Amino acid sequence: MTNTITLDQLVKQVEQWSIDKDLHRGNSFTQYAKSSEEMGEVAAALCRNDTDELRDGIGDVVVTLIILAQQNGMTLYECLEQAYEEIKDRKGVMSKDGSFIKEQDIK
Repeated sequence: MTNTITLDQLVKQVEQWSIDKDLHRGNSFTQYAKSSEEMGEVAAALCRNDTDELRDGIGDVVVTLIILAQQNGMTLYECLEQAYEEIKDRKGVMSKDGSFIKEQDIK
């Protein structure tokens, strides 16, 4: 039998870990810098085609964003929900390089 943990449970564990380490009261600009550093690790993993490091890097980015939201009285859920509400009906096209271009930005 596999013990499956939900995304919500993982987020709660990260939030508690942040509280245990007193990061939830840390400086948001420092936390933002940490998020940026982790994004650099994601880029490096992509360049190296290293799937394990990419998975770890994406996870680290999510951890830093959970804490950044927490430091500002928000939850990952409400941030993601707001972002989804903004994009769900967005129209546009895929560029040759695979980027999505919003309809309003097409010239």
